[in-house]
Amino acid sequence: MTQTNQEKMHNGGLYQPSDPEIAKQQQQCLELLYDYNQSRPTETTKRQKLLAKMFAEIGPDCYLEPPFHANFGGYHVHFGDHVYANFNLTLVDDTHIYVGSRTMFGPNVTIATAGHPILPELRRQDYQYNMPVHIGNNCWFGAGVIVLPGITIGNNVVIGAGSIVTKDLPDNVVAVGNPCHILRPVNEHDREYYFKNRKIDWDNL
Repeated sequence: MTQTNQEKMHNGGLYQPSDPEIAKQQQQCLELLYDYNQSRPTETTKRQKLLAKMFAEIGPDCYLEPPFHANFGGYHVHFGDHVYANFNLTLVDDTHIYVGSRTMFGPNVTIATAGHPILPELRRQDYQYNMPVHIGNNCWFGAGVIVLPGITIGNNVVIGAGSIVTKDLPDNVVAVGNPCHILRPVNEHDREYYFKNRKIDWDNL
């Protein structure tokens, strides 16, 4: 049975994103994204209403600092609650991106689901494929992190600034580098120090 380009978008098949139906839907999504990025800092209610329209799912108390960029304006994005994104979060949401609650994105983070074949003749015909990205709860992505298509990241993961995530990451690790690798687990040291030699003053938190 022949699959449509819309179906192939979400099952990892090769498809042509120039399909008129896809292009029409994408343009409608980008109109909402434009409105969001043109909103004023005081228009918090307007922003929340726009996000509810733009995203596939979005929980309460999420905040995305404009400018926010997304291929489909968040239409294929699923956020839990209390997700925070600093300037220039880029979501290549040609298929689904799942982000758990209380995850934070530093400035200039990119989460990509789309890829293109290495074979030149397929690229000349504008073929593309998409693989979903899954991100757990309570993660922190440093500035400039890039996550490639098809990646799964566990809960409580910290990814260092500038890292390029090419492989899955388990729960409760600190990961850095290009390609991104596990530096160490989240451990007892992190219960005592929050930055270099600065101790956590638990009595005053």
